[in-house]
Amino acid sequence: MSRRSAIKVIAAAAAAPTVVGCEAGTDDAASAGAGSQGGNPLAAGTPWDPDLVAPVVPWERSLGDDELETLAALCDVIIPADDRSPSASAVGAHDFIDEWVSAPYEGMRRDEVLVRGGLVWLDTESARRFGPGRRFRDLSAEERHRICDDICFLPEASADLKTAARFFARVRDLAAMAFYTTREGMDDLGYVGNTPLARWDPPPPEALRHVDLE
Repeated sequence: MSRRSAIKVIAAAAAAPTVVGCEAGTDDAASAGAGSQGGNPLAAGTPWDPDLVAPVVPWERSLGDDELETLAALCDVIIPADDRSPSASAVGAHDFIDEWVSAPYEGMRRDEVLVRGGLVWLDTESARRFGPGRRFRDLSAEERHRICDDICFLPEASADLKTAARFFARVRDLAAMAFYTTREGMDDLGYVGNTPLARWDPPPPEALRHVDLE
């Protein structure tokens, strides 16, 4: 199974952290829509009725340009370009992760610490393995994969690489979430929802009888 095929398998699960963070009664859910009301007068802008027509991100981004370059390189290891679709960074996966870890909520703050520390580790490990001054973004594809292959599966990572493996797993989930919610990612999956139809035919009677809705 290719790296991209494996990512497709977990794409549906990538949104799970957002579900956990938005359960009714949690602090994150109570504050998730704060300040997000945009120009749509019909949207209340609450956690349960967000303004999706004119969305607003009410916080500053925390990752610097240097960090974003390294993060973009890692996202492209996770979801590289192929003959079907562009790479993760080409559709802004690293920018999505920046917005995610910059959010002023407890779960995202934990992710920020993990991601920023992991980006430093990537460059440190690149220099250790491939020579002083080498940065992850400057490595060849084969060299990047040699590092990532050691941290891409947490249960099999060595004890000294467990934290790096947790970092990789979090970025992988966030990159998949970002990529597969873009038009390019949906096309790659073959997803055909969210498309207006010129004509909609109701279910046939036999289908309604099958679910006791006739």
